[in-house]
Amino acid sequence: MSNCCYHCGELIPKGIALFVVIDNTSQPMCCIGCQAIAETIVSNDLTEYYRFRTEVAPKGESLIPEELMKKRLLDDDALQDEFTYKTDNYKESILTIEGMNCAACSWLIEMQIEKLSGILSINVNASTQRATVRWVDGTINFSDILIAINKIGYKALPFKASTIEQSNTLQSKTFIKRLGISGILMMQVMMIAVGLYFGAFSDMADHHLVYLRWVSFLLAFPVVTYGAFPFYVGAFNALRIRRLSMDVPVSIAIILAFSASAWATISQQGEVYFESVSMFTFLLLIGKFLEFRARTRAAEVSANLLKLMPMTATKLVNEQEVFIAAKKLQAKDLVIVKPGETIPADGTIVFGLSQINESMLSGEQLPVYKKVGDSVFAGTVNGDGNVTIEVKHNAQHSFLSQLIRLSESSQAHKPKLAKLSDKIAQYFIALILLCAIGTALYWHQHLPEEAFWITLSVLVATCPCALSLATPTALTCATTRLNKDGIMIKSGHVMETVPKVDCIAFDKTGTLTTGDFEISQCSIVDTSFDKSAVLAIAASLESYSEHPIAKAFLPFRDFNYKVTNATVVSGSGVKGIVNNIDYKIGKPQWLLPKEQLAEYGHLPCVLISHETIIATFNVEDKVRDDAHSLISLLKNQNIETLMLSGDNEVGCNKVQQQLNIDHVHFGLSATDKMTILQANQQTKTVAMVGDGVNDSPVFGAAHVSFAMGSGTDIAKSGADVILLNNKLSSVYALRQMALKTKRIILQNYSWAFGYNAIILPLAMSGHVTPYVAVIGMSLSSILVVTNSLRLLKKDK
Repeated sequence: MSNCCYHCGELIPKGIALFVVIDNTSQPMCCIGCQAIAETIVSNDLTEYYRFRTEVAPKGESLIPEELMKKRLLDDDALQDEFTYKTDNYKESILTIEGMNCAACSWLIEMQIEKLSGILSINVNASTQRATVRWVDGTINFSDILIAINKIGYKALPFKASTIEQSNTLQSKTFIKRLGISGILMMQVMMIAVGLYFGAFSDMADHHLVYLRWVSFLLAFPVVTYGAFPFYVGAFNALRIRRLSMDVPVSIAIILAFSASAWATISQQGEVYFESVSMFTFLLLIGKFLEFRARTRAAEVSANLLKLMPMTATKLVNEQEVFIAAKKLQAKDLVIVKPGETIPADGTIVFGLSQINESMLSGEQLPVYKKVGDSVFAGTVNGDGNVTIEVKHNAQHSFLSQLIRLSESSQAHKPKLAKLSDKIAQYFIALILLCAIGTALYWHQHLPEEAFWITLSVLVATCPCALSLATPTALTCATTRLNKDGIMIKSGHVMETVPKVDCIAFDKTGTLTTGDFEISQCSIVDTSFDKSAVLAIAASLESYSEHPIAKAFLPFRDFNYKVTNATVVSGSGVKGIVNNIDYKIGKPQWLLPKEQLAEYGHLPCVLISHETIIATFNVEDKVRDDAHSLISLLKNQNIETLMLSGDNEVGCNKVQQQLNIDHVHFGLSATDKMTILQANQQTKTVAMVGDGVNDSPVFGAAHVSFAMGSGTDIAKSGADVILLNNKLSSVYALRQMALKTKRIILQNYSWAFGYNAIILPLAMSGHVTPYVAVIGMSLSSILVVTNSLRLLKKDK
């Protein structure tokens, strides 16, 4: 292949000597088009395309723009695996959006992209400047989405934790550069303005006045072009798609003020206000920069989570240690994790034991003891032992990656109040422009010399930035705080629904109790079996069940007992053939006739073979330490509590005596639980708290649902919230945070509406100068963002 193009595979014509260095090797290219595409791949850190591709690429066309080529390459499945979540029905990806100048930008992007055929949903988070987009593969390509966003005037790229920090640093440097240049030039213009001002009282020669005006013009020009450029871009993008954004009135104000002063300088008639427009722009940039810093702080936590993923892993290949990139690990691979190393992928320990620090997922600082058979998660840190892990799935489907994806999705969700405020903001901007026109006409007739500046004050002072920032900043800060505490919100409606909850239903096993069962008694009924054989048979069957009781049998697993045709009956038990004999293990109500339930019905588990009872088991489980305090706190807030359990009456009553729950229902199937939930939903807003294994069907029936623990498969669980820290008290913590978030959002809206209601008549009546207008508008946005940042602080 040395005489063939490395990119497209075609023969290289004689006389062509084009090369691209790929993975430290110079590779031949057949034409400028292939060379350009290959250089694009290399420069954008996409060289793995060549390692994973299953066939050569199509021949490059040199006339295709480089930006378009780069985006088309992202349609390759081998590349998309790195940043796209796939299901049978859709694809989903998180995008970083560059060029967003105000909160209205998110609304503009959503409005335009939702029109594309094949787009299922797009949610743009103005605070993090990221978007979660979901589309139907085959109907629309990923590159088409990126190109459509580009056409609106924004730059969209797949979100990568490794690049987000660089992007924020670059944006920060650009902001500082604009501020520095604008600030220095503004001070020079202000000094000249002082000279012009005093010259009016000292009979300065006309040619000196003209000279100072031209110098002011030249100094102010970079301020209103380079310094104010982001405002013009935002306004142009909005007007191009026939929408109004906050940048429109601001841009009009800057252009009008500078144009009027420039005309006065050229015609040598009238007054110049170069110092005003320079200060005006500088103050606007300060406000934008402070808002950017606040948004960056709110967004950095979720970006930092993905940075926990290690770059390399030690893979076992034919019992030899091989270093590979962690993102190349696949299911069934074996990796060695040494003390102090970060676990590179989700998996199961197959050799060794250690203590694992899972604080980055659960918020719990104490390490968790892990042994053979226990699950571990990518991004957590190994403690003091060597462990060998069998990888469960690739990095893209790791628990940590899904946590980021779902967190982004919930943050981008807009409550009804936020959607309403976005619509109001659009109409409000139109109202501002109409008021500005009316103000200009009125004051031109009554006080012509002041009409221009009063109109500018109206345009700027009432800019509704704070209105559009009120909700997204609060939700971003709240979910970020909850994530740090080990509470992961999957569904966007949670923060809206939780404050309305007045009834909470709890599963018993694994929820109100720890779920760490131990076999307290094993009674042999059929004396032809010995105890060790009975426990081994039971353990072999229970190994197919995910119910918490099944864990009690794990220590008795004997692999000499082979199971075939195993079937799990949800909520009842397991049946299968062990060493060629049929067995069933589970609830007495499922396995025994009514006449035997009087004797055995109170037991949690029995083992039978051919309708004959072999043995009975009693297991013990203790109530969670924080369960009593949670129930008491809920009662103090007049929230009704229910226990919905599949366990027997004896076990449920034992827990009821300790916790004093309002209503207890026992011996329930999943259908029974749903029936009870739906009956309560007629008059109440009901939440369901379960362990996420057998409760998934019930979760869908509740208004909002909670799953305990990080062990549940996050991709299959139907819960709206996962309590990664495995603390029952987190239910109350989430409710308090939701209530606090609701208060802060209302405070933000109260301030945003109140400020505009007060400032508009004042500005129209001429009581607000342009300086005060700029300061007021900037402070209103900064106040809203700062108020939302209070949610990041941990309550004492």
